[in-house]
Amino acid sequence: MRPSALVAGLAALVAGLGLSLGAAGLASAQEQPPARPASPPAPAAAPSPGAPTVPLMPPSALSPEIVAPGPPVQADAAPRPAAPKTPDAPTPPPEPLKRPRFSAAILQGVDKITAETLRFEAKVGEPVRYKGLILTVRACETTAADENINDSIAYVEVQSQPEVLAGRAVAPPRQIYKGWMFASSPTLHPVEHPIYDLWLIACKTAAPGG
Repeated sequence: MRPSALVAGLAALVAGLGLSLGAAGLASAQEQPPARPASPPAPAAAPSPGAPTVPLMPPSALSPEIVAPGPPVQADAAPRPAAPKTPDAPTPPPEPLKRPRFSAAILQGVDKITAETLRFEAKVGEPVRYKGLILTVRACETTAADENINDSIAYVEVQSQPEVLAGRAVAPPRQIYKGWMFASSPTLHPVEHPIYDLWLIACKTAAPGG
């Protein structure tokens, strides 16, 4: 065989093998999906001029920020009702002044038949006879300074008993009056007797030994 014919046969063989390999690679490439292109890397931020470079630390190495707890937040509450105002205690009225008391009373009697008038003194607690009357003053006082009227008042008991006459039996006394007499108003509580009238003039301090 000639050399030219040998070269031509090798060339044809190589050409056939190359065509078969190319067809197989094309079929394999058609069966697999194309690969997803990778994203281009983000450009690194350029550090500002003059700023210090801080190295990044992994998240596990970062310390959590400690925040001091604040006061608890309370919900808006309804306003508390105001306590009821205690009324001021009423001021008690001043105590009335005591009435001055005396040890004797000055009385005046009138005999309606003879028109005879007699003014006399009667000590408190001691019976006194005025004609056919026996009277006993139990108390005699004047009004206090805080009263509207200036007056003398006496509590008197009066009994009727005729004077003892010779040869006659003594009649038992009979009470005809008991109550308060007012010097400024003799007719307010008068002694009612058919013969005698009697009223209060004033209160006084009895003379010692009188």
